[in-house]
Amino acid sequence: MAYSIDLSGRVAFITGASSGLGAQFARTLARAGAGVVLASRRVEKLKELRARIEGEGGDAHVIELDVTDHASIKSAVAHAETEMGSIDILINNSGVSTTQRLQDVTPEDYDFIFDTNVKGAFFVAQEVGKRMLARSRGAAPGSFTGGRIINIASMAGLKVLPQIGAYCMSKAAVVQMTRAMAMEWGKFGINTNAICPGYIDTEINHHHWDTEQGQKLIAMLPRKRVGSPQDLDALLVMLASDQSHFINGAVIAADDGFAV
Repeated sequence: MAYSIDLSGRVAFITGASSGLGAQFARTLARAGAGVVLASRRVEKLKELRARIEGEGGDAHVIELDVTDHASIKSAVAHAETEMGSIDILINNSGVSTTQRLQDVTPEDYDFIFDTNVKGAFFVAQEVGKRMLARSRGAAPGSFTGGRIINIASMAGLKVLPQIGAYCMSKAAVVQMTRAMAMEWGKFGINTNAICPGYIDTEINHHHWDTEQGQKLIAMLPRKRVGSPQDLDALLVMLASDQSHFINGAVIAADDGFAV
């Protein structure tokens, strides 16, 4: 007997959707039937992704979003609900990093990382969460009460790695943020979970794996390989669906065993 998950009728809001994991998440949710809101600063890249999704028969809408700007967050979420209807699924994916030793991190580096990875992720989730809460309390219309919030953390939030210490700190904060939201909002039918990806081959880092440093890193991994964005598809769709109703506050490593 075949088993499938259908997200038809649901609206998913994906931050950082212009490339990498965000773009893959958007395509995956659209293929599962969800209407997807593509949010990022790089609007032209979003338009290209929208064309691909629509070419596959999906429904996508483009919204400009800067997660470091609170006014931009509020405007983007309001615009998304005006265009597509109430947001049922949030994929909180925007993230940045720098590479340097801790003693070399400047205040500007620190703010660059934390403003996006922690502050931005929090206020995006808060803005969407407020609307999910209003629907759950009957104070706002919507076809689906409750919701699904999926924060994209990192195995670097579970395991400290050299030269990206500030990034590790920020993703550890996302892990705790996930648990706090799950505890406060779970009773309203809002399930909040985190995915902690390991090393994934995307267009942003693809060239790195062929370098000497990249090959050394691969040799350190448990199964001497990096993942592909598609390796997260099944986990993402399950957490976005009704079938995840008993999963709340989970922090799931999808890293091929690296953080063990």
